[in-house]
Amino acid sequence: MPRYVLFHKPYGVLSQFTPEDGARSLAEFDLPSGIYPAGRLDKDSEGLLLLTDDGPLIEQLLNPRNAKPKTYWALVERVPDEAALQRLRSGLRIEDYQTRPCQAKILAPQPEVPPRTPPVRVRKTVQDVWLEITLVEGKNRQVRKMTAAIGHPTLRLVRQSLANLSLAGLLPGQWREIARADIAWQPDTGSKPACSRPNNPKPRRSIVDSPGFPRTMRGFCSSCLAG
Repeated sequence: MPRYVLFHKPYGVLSQFTPEDGARSLAEFDLPSGIYPAGRLDKDSEGLLLLTDDGPLIEQLLNPRNAKPKTYWALVERVPDEAALQRLRSGLRIEDYQTRPCQAKILAPQPEVPPRTPPVRVRKTVQDVWLEITLVEGKNRQVRKMTAAIGHPTLRLVRQSLANLSLAGLLPGQWREIARADIAWQPDTGSKPACSRPNNPKPRRSIVDSPGFPRTMRGFCSSCLAG
């Protein structure tokens, strides 16, 4: 039977089981054997990862045509005004990409978030604030680029939910097992596979090219996997 695990990835941990360049990996958290991340979070991002050995589900989740809401809490420098928040909601240009409309708001009251090691730098003269941003896409480092584009750099980023799955009750480094029936998300069954190597003769190396990832995941580029 396939297994499904929700994991709270701490800051500084790679979304893979193989250590790389001295960075911490998932291997140190005593997770069940044979499961792999369905997507990723950058090393300097935190929060919810779904790990499973259900290959078809992984492929469905990684396919960018299968829209799935993902909610993040982003600690940003200074307090954005309503015009800045509306730019996030409406979609904006980041590099060569136009983001899709999203939900964005200042959290009120501000949440109690577990401390990070190392802690975020604090400047007494600058007020930082937590935003909640919900996307249905996941380009590489997208939330960070979006908040930077409106003049409010992200200092800390925590993914709170993926589809109906929530980080609630998990501290950094903790995990819990769930059932397939707990994942209330249905893919677009008419969608085509995501980008693949034959159409990209010089692909960027992605985390799924690393040893230990299943072959079904090796046809996806970094953007398809971004959390």
